[in-house]
Amino acid sequence: MSETKIPYKIYLDESEIPKEWYNVRADMKIKPAPLINPATHKKLEAEELAPIFCEELVKQELDEDTAYFPIPEEILDFYKMYRPAPLVRAYYLEKKLGTPAKIYYKFEGNNTSGSHKLNSAIAQAYYAKKQGLKGVTTETGAGQWGTALSMACSYFDLDCKVYMVKVSYEQKPFRREVMRTYGATVTPSPSETTEVGKKILAEHPGTTGSLGCAISEAVEVAVSNEGYRYVLGSVLNQVLLHQSIIGLETKAALDKYGIEPDIIIGCAGGGSNLGGLIAPFMGEKLRGEKDYRIIAVEPASCPSFTRGKFAYDFCDTGMICPLAKMYTLGCDFIPSPSHAGGLRFHGMSTTLSQLYHDGYMEATAVDQTAVFEAAEMFARVEGILPAPESSHAIRVAIDEALKCKETGEEKTIVFGLTGTGYFDMVAYEKFHDGLMSDQVPTDEELEASFAKLPKVEE
Repeated sequence: MSETKIPYKIYLDESEIPKEWYNVRADMKIKPAPLINPATHKKLEAEELAPIFCEELVKQELDEDTAYFPIPEEILDFYKMYRPAPLVRAYYLEKKLGTPAKIYYKFEGNNTSGSHKLNSAIAQAYYAKKQGLKGVTTETGAGQWGTALSMACSYFDLDCKVYMVKVSYEQKPFRREVMRTYGATVTPSPSETTEVGKKILAEHPGTTGSLGCAISEAVEVAVSNEGYRYVLGSVLNQVLLHQSIIGLETKAALDKYGIEPDIIIGCAGGGSNLGGLIAPFMGEKLRGEKDYRIIAVEPASCPSFTRGKFAYDFCDTGMICPLAKMYTLGCDFIPSPSHAGGLRFHGMSTTLSQLYHDGYMEATAVDQTAVFEAAEMFARVEGILPAPESSHAIRVAIDEALKCKETGEEKTIVFGLTGTGYFDMVAYEKFHDGLMSDQVPTDEELEASFAKLPKVEE
């Protein structure tokens, strides 16, 4: 197909929004290890998860065989407010780099919440409302998930209690205020409002917090208040399921112009964006239909894939959640206060962990200053100020494009631009003022954390 026929932005029609979510686990020969009860070390059953999660979400969480789930009409109607999201050809970035590579990015920041998180937030709020609940509780790192959930709860008239990682609460006050505008209550975590929060503060005085801490607090509040359930913005199978709409749209847009990607890149914190973006491509790979090089990009300050252990661990710092087999740095590990708050989780999705362990994708860790160098370049030539999380994928997309420049290969690179960075200006200010540093955990720090991993016989 002629190069001139590929537009700068590839849009699907409203009628082409996917009508089903894709469950990649259905095509996995080796399924992710099950969640287990920390007290009995036995597989968790649906009735044990029911006090924590919404009933329908528990079904989605545990289903490993159903390949496609119909998207309810009310969710599809909401999606139409901001979907389909554009797939953009980064012509100006290509020109800046002088690369023969063709670079595309799926832009998920064209909604009020500013990121891809709304795709799952609206689904989880819908199921909570359908169950007749009063409200939901959650954690948020950089604030994208909390913002998205606040917006979704407002739409369905649900109460929303958000525990925001303390360092992000202080660094990103405007995102906090968007949550409050949508009616959510926002508490910096760890806090004195929960028993687990008090315990964490006693053990780690002055801590800047982590997603693991915030999860513990949100779960405690959910299970101790009638009519509430806990919802999570990443990591869980149900979230990857909802986020598959990103990859399904991406593939449909590429197929529309006969474009075959060689490399697919996504930032990785807990796994929501990466899992969603790669879902249909990974499905083809698992079924032996096609092959792609899939790269997960994580911060060097929180390198779950690249330096973690594939083992059972608690999903939260307070050790009140189920045990999950994943690549983990240890639930007691609290990352340095980097500006990519959404990637500061000690573990990784069980589904993505299994795929990585089985060699279906690769991972790399990048330093914070290198990430912001890439973010600034991208902003100057493509006209979008990217979120720090998204900029991890940009960094590696640029690196891969420069390799193509060296070799002369015309590879097609696709990456996920998860959201915008307009509420992350403190981070950009630190970078421009030369006050940003690269903080990487030592082997000794990680070994100390690994030593505390629960002993589980498999």
